[in-house]
Amino acid sequence: MEIRCTLCPRRCEAVRGDDIAGGLCRSPLLPRIARAAPHYGEEPCVAGPNGAGAVFFTGCNLRCVFCQNIDISRGEGGEIVTVPQLRDMLLRLRDRGVDSIDLVTGAHYITAIAEALSGLSLGIPVVWNSSGYESVEGLRLLEGLVQVYMPDFKYFDPKAAKRYSAAADYPEIAAAAIKEMFRQVGPYVLDDKGLMKRGVLIRHLILPGRAEDTRDVIDFAADEFPRGSVLFSLMSQYTPMPGLERFPELNARVTAEENRELIHYMQVRHLDGFWQEPDAATVEMIPDWDLTGVE
Repeated sequence: MEIRCTLCPRRCEAVRGDDIAGGLCRSPLLPRIARAAPHYGEEPCVAGPNGAGAVFFTGCNLRCVFCQNIDISRGEGGEIVTVPQLRDMLLRLRDRGVDSIDLVTGAHYITAIAEALSGLSLGIPVVWNSSGYESVEGLRLLEGLVQVYMPDFKYFDPKAAKRYSAAADYPEIAAAAIKEMFRQVGPYVLDDKGLMKRGVLIRHLILPGRAEDTRDVIDFAADEFPRGSVLFSLMSQYTPMPGLERFPELNARVTAEENRELIHYMQVRHLDGFWQEPDAATVEMIPDWDLTGVE
């Protein structure tokens, strides 16, 4: 099968096939996976004590200059799997006792993932862990198949989105996508162990020197959704990666003062959720892309 791809907001019409890679995502239509294994680096309500069953897809339709998963986000590595193989992979993860199935950056494989999830009874929440840069039409393929949406909202400023991710329309696209996610799953629900069963958890990575943009993202979450209906994760784990010579403003870390002020602002805006301390800025949680669990 081959298509001229319009699955993501770029609508680039690149030729993609089951094993023919194309587009900015540099990906085929069938999923290419770098790792499928329990992962403990997600928020506690998703990872739980037994970890999230994380499936890391290769490729991405953004070009974030600070990406920590750049070894796979540029379409390199991983192994192509069929829809039945993906379905079996999810069942094996479930059988290992994980607390959720965590589908990481899979928007460019959304048709195959939706097919794999259709009719599949896992008994634990399926988490759509995404960049936020995805189309409403694509997300509707997942309606009834995903219980927890965990999107990034990286920028409110189009200039920053263009400079750092080559996507000036990111803010409007992400806002529309998150509203669609909320429409599908509604207010968040936690069980008596604090594990998330349904809902939307919006993530935002603080970038050094960009506190005002972070406040705007917090304001979006606080103003757009009823109080107590979404979770918010404020992340200070930003770690400068190699190759930032053209972006010297990003070759720094988030200061403890910046972090404290933004945590306070999140609390003032009455957002439920999570935040990190500055010592979370480390590369130690980046997994090995060694095809673990890919069969």
